[in-house]
Amino acid sequence: MGRTTHDIVFEMLTSGDDGRVCKDIPEAACAEEARSFTTHVLALSTSKVADGLIDPKLVLSWLLATLGAPTLFIGLLVPVREAGSLLPQLFTAGALRQMPVRKWAWAAGSLVQGLSALAIAVAALTLKGAAAGMAVIAALAVLAIARSVCSVTYKDVLGKTVSKSRRGSATGAATTVGAAAVLAYGALLASGTIARMDLVTGGLIGAGIFWIVGAAIFLQLREVHGATEGGGNPISAAFGNLGLLASDAQLRRFIAVRALLVSTALAPPFMVAMAAHESGPDGSDGFGGLGLLVIASAGAGLLSSYVWGRLADKSSRKVLILTSAAATLALCATLGLDAAGLLGSTWALPLVLFALMIAYQGVRLGRSTHLVDMATLDTRAAYTALSNTVIGGILVFGGAFSLVAEYAGEAVVIGLLAAMSALALPVALGLEEVQAVT
Repeated sequence: MGRTTHDIVFEMLTSGDDGRVCKDIPEAACAEEARSFTTHVLALSTSKVADGLIDPKLVLSWLLATLGAPTLFIGLLVPVREAGSLLPQLFTAGALRQMPVRKWAWAAGSLVQGLSALAIAVAALTLKGAAAGMAVIAALAVLAIARSVCSVTYKDVLGKTVSKSRRGSATGAATTVGAAAVLAYGALLASGTIARMDLVTGGLIGAGIFWIVGAAIFLQLREVHGATEGGGNPISAAFGNLGLLASDAQLRRFIAVRALLVSTALAPPFMVAMAAHESGPDGSDGFGGLGLLVIASAGAGLLSSYVWGRLADKSSRKVLILTSAAATLALCATLGLDAAGLLGSTWALPLVLFALMIAYQGVRLGRSTHLVDMATLDTRAAYTALSNTVIGGILVFGGAFSLVAEYAGEAVVIGLLAAMSALALPVALGLEEVQAVT
């Protein structure tokens, strides 16, 4: 039998690996690994593109402000999106483990995300003011819950269909594809060649279509049956998962590193606010700035994600150490530029934001690969749900940084977040080299 397109793509993206040896997946899955690998890249790429087109921190914030929604709804976007996609996982993991084949859950979650994105687009076209705010928040909440289902099942499906040492390459390649598409979208946002509202609502419709197509692609996976133990009552499963914190020191350390590195996700809005104080009003509505931020974020993903993914396959521990250092340097540079009165310059904020987003991409890929590789087939779903739920709770309390910024200034918040990133480095040093375990 000749080489298929799946084989060619697989070998191109995993060149330099130890042949086609499968380290920790069943023999039946090993025979399908090339096909599974490319299916993961395609399906996850659609999700990454959709995420960029509907970015709550940037796109949805501008949308609600333009529609005249009260600030209350704008402030709810990121907490609803982030915490809503993480907190339910501890309670859904037990039920999802009753499914021996979990690709169906991921596909259903992707489909619901697509329908929710289309609902946001309809709200943008038909509603104004508080009504628009309520509709968008409601649709985003549904999207976040659906995303939680995808998150808790994806790593488990990946772990059953793609071998250790190649998982980071799959997720890294998908992130790179997504970043390239979102980079083009950011260029359109910044150019002003297309009517602004048309471009944003078109992006929302596109996000919906991408998620729906991704669901169809993911169903093409040939997933072997997995363990279903521990899939009973969700509350019982929750207590059982919490018990892992007491019994697994490496899991505790990993969650601590991940918690400290939420600084990379929380910092950008405060960096933008601090720069805005320096630059002052310029007569624009900030839409060009939105385009530049999208470009900086997508460009960082495009240039770094595949590299981070390949490095994570070798040592996810070292990736987390490097990203801790990079985030600390980026945030300290932000403080330095602010002290020098340069942060409001045209080049300064995009530069430090670009550096921070490179670290952020490394954090995402490093923690994802580390969690999959440190867990076993039977514990992977529980580890994922517990880790994400703890971080979801921390993100809810992350809203307290807004109060600190209000009374002490954004520079204090950036300093605190820089300290968190710095503290993550010595904690990450104590992680095991999970890729070395065979």
